[in-house]
Amino acid sequence: MQQTKQRLLTGNKALAEAIRLEMERDPNVFVMGEDVGVYGGIFGATEGLFQKFGPERVIDTPISETAFIGAAIGAAAEGMRPIVELMFVDFFGVCMDQIYNHMAKIPYMSGGRVKLPMVLMTAVGGGYSDAAQHSQTLYATFAHLPGMKVVAPSTPYDLKGMMISAIRDDNPVVFMFHKTLQGLGWMDQLDASVGHVPEEAYTVPLGKANIVREGTDITIVGIQMSVHQALEAAKRLEQQGIQAEVIDLRSLVPLDKETIIQSVKKTHRLLVVDEDYLSYGMTAEIAAIAAEHCLYDLEAPVKRIAVPDVPIPYSRPLEQFVLPNADKIFREAIQLVNE
Repeated sequence: MQQTKQRLLTGNKALAEAIRLEMERDPNVFVMGEDVGVYGGIFGATEGLFQKFGPERVIDTPISETAFIGAAIGAAAEGMRPIVELMFVDFFGVCMDQIYNHMAKIPYMSGGRVKLPMVLMTAVGGGYSDAAQHSQTLYATFAHLPGMKVVAPSTPYDLKGMMISAIRDDNPVVFMFHKTLQGLGWMDQLDASVGHVPEEAYTVPLGKANIVREGTDITIVGIQMSVHQALEAAKRLEQQGIQAEVIDLRSLVPLDKETIIQSVKKTHRLLVVDEDYLSYGMTAEIAAIAAEHCLYDLEAPVKRIAVPDVPIPYSRPLEQFVLPNADKIFREAIQLVNE
């Protein structure tokens, strides 16, 4: 039996490897976007692809998000499988018509006769004093709009496996990667940005959450960075005799409601952590799921941690003040368990 060879890879290298493997497998797969070619992507997600596949399959575009996302939609409608990078999720405003009125709706408006097998890849997250226009996550903005799958992996293993799944999917997929988890040298070096990744191609299913830590006293649900912050808080909670179960959502659309429901029925308490804005976001959606399906199982009100309803500040102290962190999770969990 052939042994699976694993290595330690950073998030950006796992992403680039996934795309390379699919480009080798399927000649219809190509990449386009700003600085995805020679530069390898501002966050390294397309590193080395231009040198291997050339300018016809790794296409540097002008700074016109509406144009290159529209071009990718047209290519997908004709049977290609484009991966188009929107450099920062914050830039969605200049191309939302293409994303929502075309990418998300064409398969529905055509009665399923026109498929759009494309991936819209984009960077999310704060923590680098990039200010209000380069630091958001906007998970709920995209999850709210029907017609697109939305995924947000938190480990190099899942980045590779979910990217391969996204490329092979016949539906449009919004693929969000967190800057801090890319493992780039000019950013904070986190253990979470490096992980074991098999060399061969593999898939991680879209629509399935992952219980990354089992527990009995409280369920903590997180997305991307907040998963790792929750795991850090869970270690501290264990020292207080509290066993926290941590769920990595991974996929926002489809959302794995059943994993959340079964965990809350077991632990009877729920804390949801999200780097998006507090109001009308994923934290509220998950709280609603608990209210609808676990009302009589809950022994305390659902708690939420997210960014207050203000633009992300440029000031580093103010930015750190509004973003979730392990200390906030620890304090809220202690309070929740003691209620």
